[in-house]
Amino acid sequence: MVNPDKQKLAAGLYLIATPIGTARDITLRALDILAAADVLVAEDTRSLRRLMEIHGVGLGERPLWSYHEHNGARMRPRIMAALGEGKSVVYASEAGTPMVADPGFDLGRAAVAEGFALVSAPGPSAVITALTLAGLPTDRFLFTGFLPNTSGRRKAVLAELATVPATLVFYESPNRVAAMLRDAVEVLGADRAAALCRELTKKFEEIRRGTLADLAAGCATTPPKGEIVVIIDRGSSLKIREVDLDGMVRVALKGQSVRDAADRVAAATGLPRRQVYQRALHLAAEERAAGPEGE
Repeated sequence: MVNPDKQKLAAGLYLIATPIGTARDITLRALDILAAADVLVAEDTRSLRRLMEIHGVGLGERPLWSYHEHNGARMRPRIMAALGEGKSVVYASEAGTPMVADPGFDLGRAAVAEGFALVSAPGPSAVITALTLAGLPTDRFLFTGFLPNTSGRRKAVLAELATVPATLVFYESPNRVAAMLRDAVEVLGADRAAALCRELTKKFEEIRRGTLADLAAGCATTPPKGEIVVIIDRGSSLKIREVDLDGMVRVALKGQSVRDAADRVAAATGLPRRQVYQRALHLAAEERAAGPEGE
C-alpha cells in the first residue's frame, strides 16, 4: 500500500525500476514516488497505468507523458522545462531498471548535464535476475546488451569477447537466439557453459542450462518464446587452440586489414601481437590464393 503520509518530492528526475514480470516485484519506495511526483513519464504509458491501477496509485490530474527511443529528442526539452520549473518528474521503463539498455539513458544524461538532481529507486533487473539463476560465476560479469543483427558482425563481437575474464550477459530476441547460439558455438567453442533464461518472474519462466552446443541444439528443436537473457561462462586465456585462434582471425579479417584484425584478436586473447599478426598474414594470403572460387 502507498504511504498515505507521503511528503512532496524535491525537484529532480526520479528513475524507478518496474517489474519485469510479476507486478508485486515493485518496491514500496517506487510506489511512493509514483504517488508523489508532479509529472509522470513512461516508456510505455499503458504499462505504467496498469501497474498503478494494480497497486492503487491514482494518477489524478497529473500529466503522464510518453518517452521512448522514437520521440526522445522531441520530449527531452519538455521534460527539462518541467524540471526547470522546480517539478519532480518520475521516469519508468517499460520493464526493469532505467538506464540499462533503455531510452532513459539519454534522459538521465540530459538531466545531469543541465544540473538537475538525478535519483534512482533500484529494483528489478533482468540482468541481475538471470545471473542469480544461471548457476555461473557472478563475481565478475560483462553486460553487452543485444549483439548485432547480422551473423558476420555478431561473430566479430563474439571474437572480441572470447577471452574476457568475466561471465558474459546478453539480451536476445526469440527470433534470433538460435542463430546467435550457433555463432557462439563457432566462435567461443561448443563446450563452453551457458544458460538461457526466458520470461523471468513470469508464469512460464524457464532456465535452460548446459553447453553452448546443448543450448543451440535445444533452440533448434524447441524454439524459446518471450524475453530472453543469455549467460555465457567466462573464457580462459591460459591456452587457445590453433584452430580456435584461426577461427577468430578469419572472422576479424572480414572487412578489416591484417593489421587491424591482428590488433583486435591480440587484445581479445592476450596473445602476443606479433604471433597473431603472423598468423593473420598467413591466413589472409591463403584466402587471396583461394580467390572467389574458394569462398
